[in-house]
Amino acid sequence: MTEKLPSKFEATLPAPTPLLSRASWSGFIGALLVISCLVPILNLWVPADSALHLSDYAVGLIGKFMCFAICALAIDLIWGYTGILSLGHGLFFSLGAYMMGMYLMRQIGTDGNYKSKLPDFMVFLDWKSLPWHWTFSDSFIATLILIVLVPGLVAFVFGYFAFRSRIKGVYFSIITQAMTFAAMLLFFRNETGFGGNNGFTDFKRILDIPIATPTMRMTLFVLTGLVLLAFFLFSKWLVNSKFGRVLQAIRDAETRVMFSGYSPVGYKLTIWTLSAIMCGIAGALYVPQVGIINPSEMSPANSIEMAVWAAVGGRASLIGPVAGAFIVNGAKSWLTVAYPEFWLYFLGALFIGVTLFLPDGVIGLINKFINKFKPKKLNTENTTDLENPVEIKKGGAK
Repeated sequence: MTEKLPSKFEATLPAPTPLLSRASWSGFIGALLVISCLVPILNLWVPADSALHLSDYAVGLIGKFMCFAICALAIDLIWGYTGILSLGHGLFFSLGAYMMGMYLMRQIGTDGNYKSKLPDFMVFLDWKSLPWHWTFSDSFIATLILIVLVPGLVAFVFGYFAFRSRIKGVYFSIITQAMTFAAMLLFFRNETGFGGNNGFTDFKRILDIPIATPTMRMTLFVLTGLVLLAFFLFSKWLVNSKFGRVLQAIRDAETRVMFSGYSPVGYKLTIWTLSAIMCGIAGALYVPQVGIINPSEMSPANSIEMAVWAAVGGRASLIGPVAGAFIVNGAKSWLTVAYPEFWLYFLGALFIGVTLFLPDGVIGLINKFINKFKPKKLNTENTTDLENPVEIKKGGAK
């Protein structure tokens, strides 16, 4: 019969980490109210001549930024938490966008310039029927499935061979960029059936509802905001789980993870595919709000920008990349109008400056500022039992 150890020797498991702190839940609920209530009121019901009115242009711009924020979250999961720098996620964003664009082109029907059931670019190229890969483009349900399936499948196949071959570091980043560039060249060709250089545009309806109405525009805005918040909560849950802790261990010491009995390939492949699906959904939400999709969205520069959003906001923080997407794209919207010739120089200088002087991004800088003025708590916990000290001698413990 074994004796029960004294209570002071009993091991207690740590309390489970809450999904969000009380302050974070307050911010989350505030963001939810702004997206679902405040913005619709300011745009639809406040008169246009009022100072409080939010214009349609501002709604579309914020909606576009929220799509980019979803991509920044996806980049943070694979780069910030897993240590895999991808320079090719613009491909997955564009694949989701093209899946939605194909459906929107079919929704035009006979309202195109050529009054044909075929998209205008196919009539111009003298095509007589739809290509095989347009088979399910007239079904909204099938389109939703393809938005998830196509980017996920491409990412899975690519990641399977890359991770099985133990390609990592800068070599992995280079081949992801090469993959995106090759896809861009492919989509530029007219014979692929994706509109060539012009891509898809002139959308008129979604679910047989006019897409240009204020109500539909606001519906897309709210839907994008809700998807962003849902992905944020999901990402927070994921990184706090056992799966997320293994991802962070792979980032910090992949060899030790292998020695501990875990196979990094399955973990990296799962998070890589999941991040690609997130980007595909962001692309599908982006297209009806912007009104166009073409191969230029696959350019390597766009994928690099996604990494810049995460770096500027602060990697491995989730909220940081979201903030970074808004900060960088807000600056881009202003600079491309005021100083269009200096935008790329600003982007490069921003990335270099953040890498050298702000390794934790804007969120890291804010946290340092808060901690600087935060009162320090005195450690009042006893590290030893003063009433019953344990003396270690050659003969054992007394």
